[in-house]
Amino acid sequence: MYVCMCHAVTEDQVKKAIDAGADTPRQIARGCKAGTDCGSCVRRIQALLGEHGARPCPTARLAAKLGLADPEAQAAPAAAPVAPATVAPLRAA
Repeated sequence: MYVCMCHAVTEDQVKKAIDAGADTPRQIARGCKAGTDCGSCVRRIQALLGEHGARPCPTARLAAKLGLADPEAQAAPAAAPVAPATVAPLRAA
């Protein structure tokens, strides 16, 4: 399957780069140019890096630093009905 359509880079090519020691999207890009044109493949490259034990994407690191929960780690609770908010009328000054 193609990861980067702009440069015709396949998932296997990205995995080989990871196996060769690449552990960031930038290092992947140096080898095969994936992620250097339109950028739509960068999230998939980050996911492949994460699947192979490389550095997590910056968003995951930021969430961990801020103490935010990992959405995949938590079971999604059933949604409770939400009461509509009441809005106080504005008064003219």
